[in-house]
Amino acid sequence: MTILLYGTAKEIVGSPTLSVPTSNITGKPLPKTVGELKIFLGNTYPALKKLTSLAVAVNHNYAKDHEFINSYDEIALIPPPEMVWM
Repeated sequence: MTILLYGTAKEIVGSPTLSVPTSNITGKPLPKTVGELKIFLGNTYPALKKLTSLAVAVNHNYAKDHEFINSYDEIALIPPPEMVWM
């Protein structure tokens, strides 16, 4: 499962993409819902939990926590926009 990262999420992970290994490699099941994915990523990258919000898009549409995902979906993490003061 490949996840596209934007903004602060990209900075936290240190890459514009993130690959979540399949259960065949890790022995752990892949996240099946958006909510499970958020928990998985928050446990792997604790700084993601500190964001005020984190939107997830699945196949170019914003997705809610209960929506199902699979390894073939295009998934993107979209953090809140950063405030720029002038």
